[in-house]
Amino acid sequence: METTPPVDEAIELFWAEARKVVGLTRLDVIVGTSDTASLTPPAWSFGETAEQADELVALVLAGRRTATSSALWEWEAEDEDLPRPGDLAIVCDGAGLPRALVRTDAVEVVPFDAVDAEHARAEGEPSLDSWRREYRDHLAAAVAPRQLAPDVPLVLERFTVLHPRPRRT
Repeated sequence: METTPPVDEAIELFWAEARKVVGLTRLDVIVGTSDTASLTPPAWSFGETAEQADELVALVLAGRRTATSSALWEWEAEDEDLPRPGDLAIVCDGAGLPRALVRTDAVEVVPFDAVDAEHARAEGEPSLDSWRREYRDHLAAAVAPRQLAPDVPLVLERFTVLHPRPRRT
């Protein structure tokens, strides 16, 4: 089962709440202190399934996941700009509901084999070996017609949670 697309109304309500909590106002755009306050950040989920999205956003909210990675060619195939430090995003759960506002702190492009244990831990993995196994499986499925090589370029992103939204039970 794939993740559910973000729920637009819930995203807008979450963004209005998060802006207040983190101190971003639409006035910031006018006075020149921030251009991020006026536009709703992109909303997306981690993982390929609703279950993965729920597991991974839980790690984000627990502070155990502060990084992510993706193949550079995925960005290029979608003609998307790479994230930049200062970019904001809304991370959703598997139902497409917003759970966290995150800010990108650092971005670098490195070969698969150059990813280190620190980054693996920041993605919530217990070791570099487990990260490599998981990511190799993910890449192998995603790159079907492409050759999976040790030097495939990855986009490594570090982020900070600015506003969590606890799950209501």
